[in-house]
Amino acid sequence: MEIPVLVSFVGYMLVMVGIGLYFFFKTSDLSDYILGGRGLGPGVTALSAGASDMSGWLLLGLPGMMYSDGIVGSWIAVGLVIGAYLNWHYVAKPLRVYTHHLNDAITIPDYFSSRFKDDANTLRIVTAVVILLFYTLYTSSGLVGGAKLFEATFHLDYSMALLVGSFIIVSYTFLGGYNAVSWTDFIQGILMMLALVVTPIVVIYEIGGVSEALSLIEQANPSHLDIISGTSFISILSLLAWGLGYFGQPHILVRFMSIRHEDEMEKAKLIGMSWMGISIIGSLSVGFFGYAYVLASGIEIQDSEKIFITLSQLLFNPWIAGFLLAAILAAIMSTVDSQLLVSSSVLTRDIYHAVIRKNASDKELVWVGRGTVIVIAIIAWYLSSDRNSSVLQLVSYAWAGFGAAFGPLILFSLYSSTITRTGAIAGMLTGTISVIVWKQLEGGIFDLYELLPSFIFASIAIVVFSKKSISCPEYVRKAFKEVHERLKK
Repeated sequence: MEIPVLVSFVGYMLVMVGIGLYFFFKTSDLSDYILGGRGLGPGVTALSAGASDMSGWLLLGLPGMMYSDGIVGSWIAVGLVIGAYLNWHYVAKPLRVYTHHLNDAITIPDYFSSRFKDDANTLRIVTAVVILLFYTLYTSSGLVGGAKLFEATFHLDYSMALLVGSFIIVSYTFLGGYNAVSWTDFIQGILMMLALVVTPIVVIYEIGGVSEALSLIEQANPSHLDIISGTSFISILSLLAWGLGYFGQPHILVRFMSIRHEDEMEKAKLIGMSWMGISIIGSLSVGFFGYAYVLASGIEIQDSEKIFITLSQLLFNPWIAGFLLAAILAAIMSTVDSQLLVSSSVLTRDIYHAVIRKNASDKELVWVGRGTVIVIAIIAWYLSSDRNSSVLQLVSYAWAGFGAAFGPLILFSLYSSTITRTGAIAGMLTGTISVIVWKQLEGGIFDLYELLPSFIFASIAIVVFSKKSISCPEYVRKAFKEVHERLKK
């Protein structure tokens, strides 16, 4: 088994590094390096957004939840699909138009700074700090997941596995920047979807059909077929609330900013939502029917999140299993590379260029961007050196933190001309602090996922502090009007 899997992994990695090397020679300025020169087509935009969003959660976490909890675990998938659709529908096109219209903003802090005329760079710096804080921790969790996959598959020492995985991801991100990350994400997205289509079909065939699988589950554990079994209103609301996080995830928002023309956004939305629907149904099916397969075969699984790995190894030829396991690596890499690049772009564009060295050349900025990729990766690698690092527990913080800190502000910035710089800062800080504080409280209403109340608190803060501060400059109102007139055409 190890040799076919190794060949699959090595072949896959060589393709990723090759893509990075290809775009190394095509990257000429900072816009190319951190936003692909706004030249991506709808297909790459859509699958890159989806792959960087889902990560290993799609092949490990969600199947594991369905395996252990039954169809009640599908509530989170419902919330995420709704959130993703609303994000594509209400945010994608306006954000693309706005960021291009406002001084060609190429990062989220850059956009906020131009949108609210932040001449003092306060809003830009606060945004950058929030992004760097959450993404450094988020990246660490992805490196740990990749290292554990290498460790379990090839029986490598954890430290060596971590080093190998980190080196591969950093190499193509360092070389090719945004274009390399987006095109590798595109390939990774296809690989993930194929794995999630093939695996449940084979599992159902091995069991003897859907009806046989349902019969096995009903006899062994009827609650697995009950969508509200063992849950509560607060639990369901918490799972659905995950969808709110989409409005504030920088690694997804920059995909909208990078498409070559806003008129192609509808096509990208169709591709993206189709990919997401197929992949999530496949992921849910792996966990649900995987449970039936375990019942039928009498095997034991200690860790429910390894159901996809177990099925791949038991049901497929070693060469196909290698392909399927490479899909897990693809899922992990597609998110880590995006997080590295967003963090690098923030340090380069919003700290180094905007504050420290305003007259830096494009060539200098590109190399600073490459250098910061390595710096952030080293910090993340250090935090990941303990395989049981508690940083893994902070992944939910990152999703909630970005969703609450940036989500309300993104929506208000796109659809309200009365929001001010003071309101923007107040909302961002309120959202971030609320997530941290709410997470520490327990019992009753405090069992609600921290993203929902923090999103509401941040929205209130934006409105209240905007009314109490100096009104928006005429420049901002004029820009808002011009953007929405363009969107109506």
